[in-house]
Amino acid sequence: MKRLLCAIMVVVMSLGLVMPVIASTPTHFTYTYNQRGVPTPSPDAYTVSAFMLGNDFGVGHFLTPRGLFVFENLLYVVDSGNNRIVVIQVNEDGTHDLYDVRDYAMLNGVPSSFRNPHGIFVSDWGEIYLADTDNQRILHMDADWNVINEITQPEESLQAGDADFLPENLVVDFTRRIFVQVRHVNRGLMEFDRYGNFAVYMGAAPVTVSLWDQLWRRIQTQEQRDRTSPFIPTEYNNVVLDHEGFLFVTNTSDDVHSVRRLNAMGNDVLIRNGRFAIEGDISYGDVPMITGPSQFIAVAPIYNNTFMAFDFTRGRIFAYDFQGNLLYAFGGVGNRQGFFVEPVDLVAMGTTLFALDVRTGAITRFDLTEYGRAINRGLYYYRRGLYQESSYYWHEVLRMNGNFYLAYVGLGRAMLRQGNYRQAMRYFRIADEPGGYGRAFGFYRRIWMEENFWMFVVAIGVLIIVPPTVKKVIKVRKEILAS
Repeated sequence: MKRLLCAIMVVVMSLGLVMPVIASTPTHFTYTYNQRGVPTPSPDAYTVSAFMLGNDFGVGHFLTPRGLFVFENLLYVVDSGNNRIVVIQVNEDGTHDLYDVRDYAMLNGVPSSFRNPHGIFVSDWGEIYLADTDNQRILHMDADWNVINEITQPEESLQAGDADFLPENLVVDFTRRIFVQVRHVNRGLMEFDRYGNFAVYMGAAPVTVSLWDQLWRRIQTQEQRDRTSPFIPTEYNNVVLDHEGFLFVTNTSDDVHSVRRLNAMGNDVLIRNGRFAIEGDISYGDVPMITGPSQFIAVAPIYNNTFMAFDFTRGRIFAYDFQGNLLYAFGGVGNRQGFFVEPVDLVAMGTTLFALDVRTGAITRFDLTEYGRAINRGLYYYRRGLYQESSYYWHEVLRMNGNFYLAYVGLGRAMLRQGNYRQAMRYFRIADEPGGYGRAFGFYRRIWMEENFWMFVVAIGVLIIVPPTVKKVIKVRKEILAS
């Protein structure tokens, strides 16, 4: 009995020593949604590889930083509260070093200080564009921070009730057109030509008005209409340029798509063929201080046409493929590594992600795991028509996560492209993908008919020849017997 009690005490004490270690180990809860929209845990696609503060680089604490930008191996941090830009060099071995700190530009040979800047963009030709928000200007500078052009509020954009010119984020395309997201502007992005001349508002989000609202507005008096809130477009909160020259914009409205991909004409060309909408969490529960649907605050495009969307509401990062399928989601709200208190921006350097938290002033670096790399490679090879290679990586994904139904979809697509329609039907059936199954079945049926057409010819021939022959034989037999 004493031995039994001693054994129990040893086990309890061992658990007591182990449990604190388990509880303190950071987890990066990663999940996706299955075919029925149920959240399903999955292996981590990304893991935290660095957690950086301003003090780590000897520049003091980042104060309400608002933006990040990646150019080659440099990470630009818009340290808004300190009115400066901090440039960090990202080394191949995964370390980070301070590269530069800049709190002013040279304007006509005189230092001109930044004031609460929000967004920065560095072009392929090495020029720097800065949204110097509280100075109400956009600075176009060379690589040495000498001002080439200073863009202020364009007179032709002014209308009754216009607020101050407060640029927050901007991008520059290959034609050197400047697209700017401006605070309190709901007519879309402000477009400037290469010389800083205002051109047009582009890409305004469509206004959604219910049938009831339209009917009610028709029967209202003019006085009632004046007191009613007008139907106005949604204001964007960020803009980023992807690798093909399209503009990703985000907004926090529930009435329009949270993420849009705009072409040069301002039309939304984002493909939404996924099983679920590109809106973050499909189902969610409200907890104190965290309520409502996902609200995207930033997008980070990846080289293989996938993109990451950063959710302001719950601090999660959602990964979508080129068809709009949710690959996985991870992160959350909290003070531990891999979680965020108030997320504000997200950028990608290759497949490495850098996420910014404005409240804590921290930058979190995420790197792909083996599982995440397998998904990316499967998508990469499929996009380039290398279906055999993509199949290999989808099998690797299933080896690590048998519940990832999109891997079965990927295999089905690969088999479909290779002409292996019967196998494609099998994978699409497992993935519960009726559209893909129908296409594979159509091709399989046509080939089967071509290969087995002779059987129908023989059958028809038999039906045509045999009955008269039998009838003739019976007739002849009867005549013989009668004679």
